[in-house]
Amino acid sequence: MSEKPKLVVYWGASCGGCEIAILDLHGQFLDMTAAMDLVFCPCLLDTKKKDLEAFPDRSIAVTLFNGALRTEENVEMAQLLRRKSKILVAFGSCAQGGCIPALANFTSKDALLNTIFIDNPSVDNPLGIIPQVSTAVPEGHIPLSPLLESVKHLAQEVDVDYFVPGCPPEPHQIWRVIQTLLSGDLPPGGSTIGCGTLTVCDECDRKKEEKRLTAFRRNYEFYPEPGVCLLEQGLLCMGIATRSGCGAPCTKANMPCTGCYGAPDGVNDQGAAMVAALGSVMDLGDTSRLSEEALGQKVDDFLASIPDYAGQFYKYSLASSLLGR
Repeated sequence: MSEKPKLVVYWGASCGGCEIAILDLHGQFLDMTAAMDLVFCPCLLDTKKKDLEAFPDRSIAVTLFNGALRTEENVEMAQLLRRKSKILVAFGSCAQGGCIPALANFTSKDALLNTIFIDNPSVDNPLGIIPQVSTAVPEGHIPLSPLLESVKHLAQEVDVDYFVPGCPPEPHQIWRVIQTLLSGDLPPGGSTIGCGTLTVCDECDRKKEEKRLTAFRRNYEFYPEPGVCLLEQGLLCMGIATRSGCGAPCTKANMPCTGCYGAPDGVNDQGAAMVAALGSVMDLGDTSRLSEEALGQKVDDFLASIPDYAGQFYKYSLASSLLGR
């Protein structure tokens, strides 16, 4: 075996985008593999769980664990990789805060399976078959790992040394993380690394003035004016409640920030921070002569222009939020 530090890249409940982002390092990917031995990565290497189990404890220098914990297998692998690794990194939004998989926490496991496999207009399943933990076939039994009752982020199950946000993390950020981990000059444990400490608004170069909104608009309803703050134009842009470091690629492409870098420093609930921010920009007009009921109706009308509270405010962070599920 090489004497170079060993690197593992593993996915839990995820889409594979974090692995693609690592490959998007391009030439720097070769620099990374020259400095570290990539010894386990299911989507790139034909290595098996038994190969990982054979490594001595703490012999792996760095594990980049992306994906949430949706199944018992995800938890088992998280525990195994924690034991084998000196540094375990929650890599990407799913590992950091649950991300899209954790939106399932707004319902129960049974209701989720029913919606996917039975009560679904695009599914033809007259027998109401739902995948089972074990299915008998002539050759034996086909096992599936049981689903957890709730989707978890990585730190809810094992100790995590560092967090890297993003859905996926931007390649320039990944390279900074690799350089930091190889340098030996490590930040305090539990730090969020490779990113900024402010908000996306601070690195977005769009012109910002006073924000007063009477309602929100959807992306498909109009073409935003270039160079002007998207939130001020009525698009629900999460930049005001999202950590900086990505370089604001979405707003540069005339699209609102959806919040994938999670909450900035000092904020423990991204959705709550965004709701508080919206409360300060809501323009209800002259309310001096309105009854309490009429005022309440104006507030309701404003909120009704937000189509999906859960998907807007907790798309990336529900598992790590105050709500949890």
